[in-house]
Amino acid sequence: MYNKIMLPVDLNEEASWSKALPTALTLCRSFDASLHLVTVLPDYNMPLVGSYFPKDFAKNAHQAITEAQRAFIEANVPADIRAQSVIVDGSPWEAIINVAKKLEVDLIVMASHNKRKFADYVLGPNAEHVVHHAKISVMIVR
Repeated sequence: MYNKIMLPVDLNEEASWSKALPTALTLCRSFDASLHLVTVLPDYNMPLVGSYFPKDFAKNAHQAITEAQRAFIEANVPADIRAQSVIVDGSPWEAIINVAKKLEVDLIVMASHNKRKFADYVLGPNAEHVVHHAKISVMIVR
């Protein structure tokens, strides 16, 4: 039923993966699917944003998050699960949907965590946007 399962993770926010990861691992084992862990970084290359950061900031941020995500996979994803680390830039919900299309995933598994910041009230949580805009199945884990 599922061949590729995506799990968006914020490595700085345990609520983004603590409940969703076990669900994704169970689904991967049940369907012999691969797991694609996605971390979204802000787009530091935008001219307005980039001017406030050192020249190599985006490159260094990508390198640091790539290493952190590899360590996360080693610590949290069992060896019997085929896992891929994916780092993308942009708006979280848009980047999640775009990378899901690019990787041709069958299912997105996401946590429903909400940081209760002002932006969440104005824009709505990322999980809600993904559910409404994704053309593939999305499982929200509470």
